[in-house]
Amino acid sequence: MVKSVRKPVVVGYDLAAQSRRAVWWAAREASGRRLPLQLVHVLTWPFEKSIPMVVPGEGDVLEPLQDLLRRELGELVAGCREIDAELEVRDELRFGDPVETLSELSGDAELLVLGGPRIEVEMGVLGSTSAELLTRRAGAPVVVVRGTGEQPDPRPVVVGVDGSAASRKAIGFAYDFASRHGNALVAVHAWSDLPFDPFTWVQHWELPWEEVREEALEVLASCLAGWGEHYPDVKVRRAISPEKPADALLREAKDAALVVVGSHGRGLFRRALLGSVSHAVVNRARCPVAVMRIG
Repeated sequence: MVKSVRKPVVVGYDLAAQSRRAVWWAAREASGRRLPLQLVHVLTWPFEKSIPMVVPGEGDVLEPLQDLLRRELGELVAGCREIDAELEVRDELRFGDPVETLSELSGDAELLVLGGPRIEVEMGVLGSTSAELLTRRAGAPVVVVRGTGEQPDPRPVVVGVDGSAASRKAIGFAYDFASRHGNALVAVHAWSDLPFDPFTWVQHWELPWEEVREEALEVLASCLAGWGEHYPDVKVRRAISPEKPADALLREAKDAALVVVGSHGRGLFRRALLGSVSHAVVNRARCPVAVMRIG
C-alpha cells in the first residue's frame, strides 16, 4: 500500500512585518489542515553558489547575512511551534529568484502563503513578487495575507460565485476553511461589467427586475448545490447584486476574515492574466485573500 504524501503549506518570508504575519497565518492553517509547514526565504544574490568565482569581500558580506537570516528563520520556527507544538516545520534559505523559486515550490504544495504590503491608502498595490506569482497559471492556491487581523477570526468567509471552474474551486476552498475555523460563509454573485453605477441606471431600465433577481438566485443555488450536505455546520448567506463583481466582493470584504476568488483571466497583461475581479480584490481588500489559480 502506497502511503499518501502530505503536501506542505509553503510560506514565503522576506523580513517585512506583514510577511511575519503571513508566517503566523500559514502556521495556523497548516496546523488546522494537519499538514507540514515549509518556511522559505529566497536570497537574491548576484553571485550564485554554483559559479566557481571568488569575489573580493563577498564572503565578508554573505556569510554574516546568511547567519542573520538563519537565526531569523530559527526564531520563526520556534514561534510556529508555540502555535502548535506538534506542527512539523522546516525552514529553508535558498538562493535565486523569489518568483521562480516559490512558483516551483507551489507546484508540490497544498497552499502558498505570501505577505501583502501595508495598506497605506485604499488603492494599495501588491508587491512585485506576490503580483508576479498570482499571474502564474499553475500551482497551489495562493493566499495573500493583508490587514492586521489574527486567526482565529470569527468574521465570515466571503466567496465570489460566477459558475466558472475557478469559482467552483473557490467555493470548495471557502467551505472547507469556514468549516474548520467555525466561520459563516457569504456567497456573492454579481454580474455587471458596465462602466457606470448600475444602481443609478437600474431605476430607468425597463427590466423585469424580479426575473433577473430570480435568475441570479438560481445561479447561486446551482453553484452551491451539494456543498451544504457536505458541510452542514457552515451557515451560508447568499448575496446578489447588479453592481460590478469586484465592488460587491469588496463591500462584503469590509467585515470578512477571508475572501476567496477564482482567477481565470486570459489576456496578455498581468491584470488580464490574473483576471480583473481577482486583481481588484487582492489589491484593495483589507483582509487575507485566497486566489484559486486555474491552468
